[in-house]
Amino acid sequence: MEYSIKDITTILDCNEVPFEELNVSLLLTDSRSLKSPAETLFFAIKSKSNDGHRFIEELYKRGVRNFVTEQNLPIFSTFKGVNIIKVANSVKAMQKIAASHRKKFKIPVIGVTGSNGKTIVKEWLNQLLQPDFFITRSPRSYNSQIGVPLSVWGLEQRTTLAIFEAGISQPGEMTKLEKIIRPTIGIFTNIGEAHQENFVSMKE
Repeated sequence: MEYSIKDITTILDCNEVPFEELNVSLLLTDSRSLKSPAETLFFAIKSKSNDGHRFIEELYKRGVRNFVTEQNLPIFSTFKGVNIIKVANSVKAMQKIAASHRKKFKIPVIGVTGSNGKTIVKEWLNQLLQPDFFITRSPRSYNSQIGVPLSVWGLEQRTTLAIFEAGISQPGEMTKLEKIIRPTIGIFTNIGEAHQENFVSMKE
């Protein structure tokens, strides 16, 4: 689905800044996956091993004109016809946009979680239910704080069923994912020892 930059800035509560009247239909966090620059909204995300702000200039040269950033970079003053949406946290901004998109859909949404087996259960369900529904599902194993909003953004007007994975490795992460997925059906594959190193107990 397509959103105007005005729609995006309204969702993110940053209406006071004048923006170019452009539309976006693709969310991007990895510059290597760029496909349609004119339709892309790039999120500059900082992680322990990388910083998406390093790729903004390259993406601008490749035709991207819409950016969500946590920093004001000197290079921005040389950009023309560009939307720079400044936020406190790019991941949270993407999650907020995806959560808003999800609210537009009144359809069955299956959330699949568990220590392991999420992807294979999701794919089994997709194979079984394909004859009866137009399904939007998580690509590959997109079940993280970044992967889930990218998956939910894939919901289309013709979608009649969605299947999304949700994986966590830190306390509090599932609360954030639930707000994005808003499942009407929940599936737990199991709760085992995988990914529990940041939790004080199995109960937690």
